[in-house]
Amino acid sequence: MILRVDPASPVPPYEQIRSQVSNMIAAGVLTRDARLPTIRQLAGDLGLAGGTVARAYRELEDEGLVVTRGRHGTFVATNGVKRPSREADQLLAETARGFAVRARQLGFDSSEALAAAERALDAVTAERNSA
Repeated sequence: MILRVDPASPVPPYEQIRSQVSNMIAAGVLTRDARLPTIRQLAGDLGLAGGTVARAYRELEDEGLVVTRGRHGTFVATNGVKRPSREADQLLAETARGFAVRARQLGFDSSEALAAAERALDAVTAERNSA
């Protein structure tokens, strides 16, 4: 697993780790049941404090992306599905509202707008699966 942490970035190191691991899971680079490096190992490799890596792993676990199996280590969750946060729910609702308003402004009814949204979601899924 190749991770990079930019110490000059305004993004905290734990968030850089969390984001990169999350993206690797979403892209299929890390598959279900893949074992992540130990906190100590990853902290040493990146030159970070163990607590920084532990926080990233905790947040990934809170999102349902990884599971810690005691002394056996941390693994990509079998479902590999991220549980949306409240903030993500709110952002999705705001985005959906904007989409709905724009669809109405353009003269589309609900079924046409929903069909367009489904086509867009299918296209994104197909792009992700072909990557």
